[in-house]
Amino acid sequence: MTINQPTDAERLGRAVAGAIHKHWGLFLAEGIILVLLGVMAIVLPPIATIAITLIIGWVFLFSGAAGLFTTFYVGRGPGFWWSLVSALISIAAGVILLARPITGTLSLTLVLIAFFVIEGIATIMYAVDHRNTLSGRWGWMLVSGIVDLILAAIIFAGLPATAAWALGLLVGINMLFGGSALIAMALAARHPAA
Repeated sequence: MTINQPTDAERLGRAVAGAIHKHWGLFLAEGIILVLLGVMAIVLPPIATIAITLIIGWVFLFSGAAGLFTTFYVGRGPGFWWSLVSALISIAAGVILLARPITGTLSLTLVLIAFFVIEGIATIMYAVDHRNTLSGRWGWMLVSGIVDLILAAIIFAGLPATAAWALGLLVGINMLFGGSALIAMALAARHPAA
């Protein structure tokens, strides 16, 4: 392999940068939507917390119902009982979250902590890996990842009192920073460097 031949990582980096440049308007629109939703959640965190809990409850309920239908439609094949148990647990979780959304927020708050930690680490690694290939705004992605880790620490330190407002507020902040990062990357990708 010669020195002038690009590596697979360099080709992939150029392909990603080209895709972002080609679709910068979509990234910009997504960023603006995330910023607007984030501001709404920050202004009304208790309402956003309950809304998030209800949405997750419906997701569990529908996925459990679909799993239950599939389990009985397929019949008593291998894994029937495990599939049945999984579907019933999903339905039960959905019913509980829909019937008692305020009580369900503590459990979801713990899930939110795990989400922010994983997303923060992944975003930081994404930013570091692509600091030379994506755009001149990779630092925004780095900041977004660091903010995710800080949010996880804040919510964990305030449990259980933070559960009443944390989901709405912290998801709103996350959406605000994530949307801002997308806007910055989209605007930078609009006119890529030569």
